Amino acid sequence: MRKLLVLALVGLAAQLVDGALGMAYGLTSSTLLLLVGVAPAAASASVHLAEIGTTLAAGVSHWRFGNVDWRVVGRIALPGAVGAFAGATFLSSISTESAAPWMAGILFTLGAYLLVRFSRPLRTDRRGGRLRSRFLGPLGLVAGFVDATGGGGWGPVATPALLVSGRMEPRKVIGSVDTSEFVVAGAASLGFLIGLGSEGFLLPMVAALLVGGLIAAPIAAWLVRIVPAQLLGAAIGGVIVLTNARTLMRSADLGGPARPAVYVLLAVAWAAALALAVRALLRTRRQRAVAAAALAPGTPTDAPVPAADLPAVSGAAGPLPRSPEPVITPQPATAGAPDHR
Repeated sequence: MRKLLVLALVGLAAQLVDGALGMAYGLTSSTLLLLVGVAPAAASASVHLAEIGTTLAAGVSHWRFGNVDWRVVGRIALPGAVGAFAGATFLSSISTESAAPWMAGILFTLGAYLLVRFSRPLRTDRRGGRLRSRFLGPLGLVAGFVDATGGGGWGPVATPALLVSGRMEPRKVIGSVDTSEFVVAGAASLGFLIGLGSEGFLLPMVAALLVGGLIAAPIAAWLVRIVPAQLLGAAIGGVIVLTNARTLMRSADLGGPARPAVYVLLAVAWAAALALAVRALLRTRRQRAVAAAALAPGTPTDAPVPAADLPAVSGAAGPLPRSPEPVITPQPATAGAPDHR
């Protein structure tokens, strides 16, 4: 019972992270299950079965808050389901000894990616046009396969790619990715059911993760508007890297003084990423404050705003204005000319 309560808390925390970042529910939950000795295929199967419920709740919550672009959901979810089914079938067919380093390697790589991704601002200047199927289809296929074989990865692959495209608001990227994951989780669960049978699902763990995730889903959909995702992403990335490094070093028979040295290096890298994330967050907030002051009524208009103080739009530093406007320095109206300001 104590272990199930801990898993429920993990499911709650993982869903809060996932709802705020658009990623990391599967990474966090799978990492914990691997840490306590669950077989890789069973861990991924159980997490994806729990995600059917948590992603449904998250999708409904994001829809109610207006965070979903249904056109994008439709074009990325189906290829994602195909990739997830293929990944689940692949992971079910290999031995536990082979799957453990494979899955730990994917989780470690994704965790390191989170550290790099959230240690710096990601420019998401809005550009015209819509996302096309020739971009969304392959993206969903790759993200779905990585998600099923790694026990997580749909969000870390899909969310940054959509943010970089610059054609969606960050909150709609997160909401659309979370909503489409319902289809991906269902396809992965079907693949694991065919490959492992019903005994491949650890139902008590599934129930615990599901309960925690369902409680957190509506809270996370609200937090996506206010949470400083920059710090959250860097923090969870470090946890995933350190945890999965243990499995990789064990698979490589790395022992003696080398193992503590690796942990120290990873901890230093994590601390550096957190420091960079804090600096990026403070810089972005300062730039937004300067831009807001420049646009405020009564602001002196005799000097332009320095280019260095213009805001760098970042999807990793919290909520963004829906339609960022350029900072314009009004010019004094000439005598007899109408004032167009």
